[in-house]
Amino acid sequence: MPLEQALAEVAAEMAERTDRGDVATYIPQLGKVDPKKFGIAAVTNDGRTLVAGDADQAFSIQSISKVFTLTLALGNVGDALWKRVGREPSGNPFNSIVQLEHENGIPRNPFINAGAIVISDILLAGHQPREAIGEILRFIQFLCDDETIIIDREVAASERATGYRNFALANYMKSFGNLHHAPELALGVYFHHCAIAMSCRQLAMAGRFLANGGKNPATGHSVVSAERARRICAMMLTCGHYDGSGDFAFRVGIPGKSGVGGGILGIVPGVASLAVWSPGLNANGNSKLGSLALEKLARMMNWSIFAP
Repeated sequence: MPLEQALAEVAAEMAERTDRGDVATYIPQLGKVDPKKFGIAAVTNDGRTLVAGDADQAFSIQSISKVFTLTLALGNVGDALWKRVGREPSGNPFNSIVQLEHENGIPRNPFINAGAIVISDILLAGHQPREAIGEILRFIQFLCDDETIIIDREVAASERATGYRNFALANYMKSFGNLHHAPELALGVYFHHCAIAMSCRQLAMAGRFLANGGKNPATGHSVVSAERARRICAMMLTCGHYDGSGDFAFRVGIPGKSGVGGGILGIVPGVASLAVWSPGLNANGNSKLGSLALEKLARMMNWSIFAP
């Protein structure tokens, strides 16, 4: 089936569904988003960009930004990063503090909140928070070839005003010496990169390098090595959906990273970068219809990293 037709069929089916999950209300600005929205986009390695639904409406990418901050931090410090952050699935909610006590302030992986706060701390080295935030935003703009991407300041302020558990995580890790800067500085970077606003089209463009062995398929220029791209994709597969990561791998079979804004970035290695957005979340904090849409699309296109 042609990919354009598959996307249209998926979008049409999702538009008819009534059980759409619940929007994230613990961040007040996210609670204002219309749960009926749905968008999907695919950017293929051969240069096609295909979209359906609300694919050009910007939304808060939230934890999807952690893919890009991990990429930057690995570029800054290399494998030394893994001394401060683990590489295992958490099996606990994304904002859990339980494992930190048992594991001496070392977060289980870079995609749960605690891990991403440590990554933000790494990106702060030698920078003021404003500079680190600017570096992250410019990197994403570079990946998309789109300078219009911005940080939603209202979402960032909303996160800071209600982020008590994130403050607890940061202070707890600081007590173990795993934050090198003041917790409020690392959190400032963290809250702002989670508040980056992008459309499905832009997000799929940003993921192109991961679908193409670390290279931008439009230019042929390397963003990261092929080995690093594989390892980032591996982290997305095993940890990208919090304690729902195993189920996403089982049902969809491709690397993916979700955010509580309702977006998911999916990677079909060697084929395409995908982005889907539906604001309603399931019990694990992942987009309910987004997950279903990618499952259906992967089945229709016979996409799976486990396929022969």
